[in-house]
Amino acid sequence: MFKPRVLFVCLGNICRSPLAEAAFRKHAADAGLDAEADSAGTAAYHVGKSPDPRSVREAAKNGIDIARYSARQIDEDDFFRFTHIFALDQSNLHDLRAIQPVNSTAELALLLDTLPHKMGVSVADPYYGDEEGFAETWQDVSEAGLAIVTQLSAPIG
Repeated sequence: MFKPRVLFVCLGNICRSPLAEAAFRKHAADAGLDAEADSAGTAAYHVGKSPDPRSVREAAKNGIDIARYSARQIDEDDFFRFTHIFALDQSNLHDLRAIQPVNSTAELALLLDTLPHKMGVSVADPYYGDEEGFAETWQDVSEAGLAIVTQLSAPIG
């Protein structure tokens, strides 16, 4: 049986991608989808650090504890370990394509391309803003996470 393994990638892995991972995990659990999920950053700015406190609070508002998540940087093995890698914005998608091994087995895409009404749109980086930006990020990643779970849960054929 196919087990999806999904990786969410932003720049530093402390704001958007941990929220995307959490939203996907919640929707997968609710749907009974057996899937793995993780998140990473293209840069090593925050490796080993917990998510931004505003991300932790936003996830908690939605019933999810991400305080123990730990930032990491994507590596070459991720392109083989994961079935799907979703970039949170165009810049990180570009960077991922630049480092993606030629024989990579992961499907690489922009996260909001999973939503027909948001094709080509990046998840806004809330880092330099206030709590409202984190709530908006949650809305985007939660909607996309549900779309991914729905797609992965659909019968093949």
